[in-house]
Amino acid sequence: MTPNTVTTTQDALRDLYADWSAIMAENPQMSMRLFRAVFDEWHQPTVEPEDVTYREDTVGGVPGIWCLPAGGDASQVLLYTHGGGFSVGSASSHRKLAAHVAKALGVVSFVLDYRRAPEHPHPAQVEDGVAVFDALLESGIKPENITTIGDSAGGNLAIAIALALKEQGKPAPGQVIAFSPWVDMENKGETLHTNAATDALITPELLEGMIAGVLGGAVDPKTPLANPLYADFSGFPRLYLTAGSVEALVDNAQRLEGLARRAGVDVTLNVAEGQQHVFPFLAGRSEVADQELFRIADWYRQGR
Repeated sequence: MTPNTVTTTQDALRDLYADWSAIMAENPQMSMRLFRAVFDEWHQPTVEPEDVTYREDTVGGVPGIWCLPAGGDASQVLLYTHGGGFSVGSASSHRKLAAHVAKALGVVSFVLDYRRAPEHPHPAQVEDGVAVFDALLESGIKPENITTIGDSAGGNLAIAIALALKEQGKPAPGQVIAFSPWVDMENKGETLHTNAATDALITPELLEGMIAGVLGGAVDPKTPLANPLYADFSGFPRLYLTAGSVEALVDNAQRLEGLARRAGVDVTLNVAEGQQHVFPFLAGRSEVADQELFRIADWYRQGR
């Protein structure tokens, strides 16, 4: 166990998810405001990283939070898109996780407060990510020194932003990292059912509501920038994927790996045994999460 790891006899992330599931079951008519307030608790399982400062800023017209580890290389930036079904989650709920990753990699991170659904359906979220990428380039950051990274729906966006940049003929990020990416907008994943008893949060019904919010009934669920399972991955940057073996979305990462590999992409997938959705949220509390960040840091440095 790493020196700063907090020991616990419970899986704090699983327990948080179980609590949220109970709240949602008891309040089926919960307002979006309260729904978002509940999911802003997502930071709770993550230990506050040491020697990191935070700064609110607006980049490319998009508000967010800079995570600035002491000694982090400011010329290398993680463009972090948070999870939450495109409708909940925030820069605040994810700043500690983004800071842990930045610290492990020796870089800085900018966590976007991108426009959320249902007020802003697809492709607003992708457009915001591209706007931040463009602004980072204008500020002097080299494209190969930008990593798009995200979790769950934000993992979808980390991939979709890179795809959108290619579609627009712009430079690509140097690499892409996605934690438990949720990309299947058709809701057809096999592990939605085979892992239904072990995933403490994700259900097909929860995803259906989020799909309706972001696609708004007007966007085809096979649209590649909404559902990267239908995208052309030729020429895509190096890609690192994680997932937990007991989560309902593990097959999203597995299908992405296969699609990318067939297109010739340098892709790495790590499925962590017994772990829940976006298990790196346990950074600082779990040896499994901490070791995953070390593994990503090694992968990142090997590609430099």
